Amino acid sequence: MTDLQRFSFTERLDVFGVPDALPQLPLSLTYRDRSVDVSALLDTGASVNVLPYSIGVQLGAVWEEQTTSVTLAGNLAAVEARGLLVAANIGTFAPVRLVFAWSASDDAPLLLGRMNFFLEFDVCFYRSQLVFEVRPKA
Repeated sequence: MTDLQRFSFTERLDVFGVPDALPQLPLSLTYRDRSVDVSALLDTGASVNVLPYSIGVQLGAVWEEQTTSVTLAGNLAAVEARGLLVAANIGTFAPVRLVFAWSASDDAPLLLGRMNFFLEFDVCFYRSQLVFEVRPKA
């Protein structure tokens, strides 16, 4: 198992058609006996990890069984969300538990934020090189 992994930024056009590059991390999420491979935006400004509704459904989560309400902020403030704890596999790192604000909408992007992705991993961004490095917490 390695203690550092390097990933490339994902290049695409923004909503205005301007080329942009985003730090999107490929990972596998597991809830109970179901897994899904996804790509999540690393967002140092996001207070919490955010999971779109359809990904939670793909994982087999049942909305009515999640009893912990989560208040989102910013442009997601109007979206209802509930807490969902899942296992995450990133590259060759040992699996970690990540808690998500599972949103009632697919308009919410899959985000990895301060609670708790950035508590589990250290990340170094090299935007000029279009790469970022991820390392599990010490």
